[in-house]
Amino acid sequence: MSKPDGVFPVYENQFKVGEAKGSVNPIADMESFSVSFDNGVEEWTPMNTEGWIRRLMTAKGITVSVSGKRNIGDTGNDYIAGKWAANGRDAEGYFEWTFPDGTVVAFENAVINVTACNAGDSTNVGPLEFDVMSNGKPTITPAV
Repeated sequence: MSKPDGVFPVYENQFKVGEAKGSVNPIADMESFSVSFDNGVEEWTPMNTEGWIRRLMTAKGITVSVSGKRNIGDTGNDYIAGKWAANGRDAEGYFEWTFPDGTVVAFENAVINVTACNAGDSTNVGPLEFDVMSNGKPTITPAV
């Protein structure tokens, strides 16, 4: 598969999840996602900069927020939904994000924070919403 050129539909981003890299599955019926970057920036103002602030980025974090529908029986969807009551290390899992160009970002021991599951109006389809939070540096494999 060659790298695509130009614009692309968001659905070309793909997610897989599981206990470990060798046991991943896609997550059915996810509809949207957003990404936020948490950056730690240290600031200081030395005498020799005449009041101008110096800065250095010293920390990074990524949160991928995903929302969609609860699909009972889908392995990936069930795996995420099963984290709703987890705490500590039990709330961790392997998460893989494949970009449209083929780049893969792998999160070992990502924190899976389920934020909505099963609830809604009587005529709604049950939701599944969650945040995947980096827990250490992810492995980034560029597209070939």
